[in-house]
Amino acid sequence: MQIEGSNIVVTGGAHGIGRGLAERFAAEGAATVTVADLDGDAAAAAAEAIGGIAARVDVSDGAEVAALVDRVEREAGPIDLFCSNAGILVIGNEQVEDDRWRHIFDVNVMAHVWAARSLVPLMVGRGNGYILFTASAAGMLTQIGSAPYSVTKHAALAFAEWLAITYGDQGLKVSALCPQAVATNMTAGIDGGGVAGVDGMLSPADVADAVVAGLDDESFLILPHPEVLEYFRRKAADYDRWLSGMRRLQARFFGTVQP
Repeated sequence: MQIEGSNIVVTGGAHGIGRGLAERFAAEGAATVTVADLDGDAAAAAAEAIGGIAARVDVSDGAEVAALVDRVEREAGPIDLFCSNAGILVIGNEQVEDDRWRHIFDVNVMAHVWAARSLVPLMVGRGNGYILFTASAAGMLTQIGSAPYSVTKHAALAFAEWLAITYGDQGLKVSALCPQAVATNMTAGIDGGGVAGVDGMLSPADVADAVVAGLDDESFLILPHPEVLEYFRRKAADYDRWLSGMRRLQARFFGTVQP
């Protein structure tokens, strides 16, 4: 797709990857960039810096996601690209409390579903539209040390895949952004990005470069860390061997995990 002249929305747009995307889209000549974030003050500051529109939105609330789409469509016109980017990390295993599992599901999975409920009828009706999901390499591989993050990012990727299959012949374009470690608030304080940083820590600007290239090619998978594709191929080629390798990687960073 062509960024120049487009009407774009970025959730989680006040910080990290989202802000990097918003800044790059504005630099590429987007007609309008709406910066949506739970942190309303930061969203306002980010939007002001790029001449965009600010919106305080809690993506864990389906009504607020729907209201965001409605507001942008009314005030700025048809949405050309919706970046469903907001996400959170919860560290832990199967013992993580139920309310924290539910919250990360709402932010990392249901926010995408709620966005699609509003966007798909509009975009399919117009015969054109693009949704970008930030799913993480954890959605293709896994996140050692976090069951909730791994599960929700797998679900996000699966939903993006389903949308691409179901509506791809009706004008809807879908991409899944799957980076490893990126220098954001999520990785702050983790030396080298931890296990996700084995292939290096990227900046949000680096990720934005990959996104612009991926959108231009209309690629489903956008991989700022190209190594992820080879890991994904190894996983598919020999799942048991891949699992064994991931256990060795886990031991390297965390030692033996006790039940």
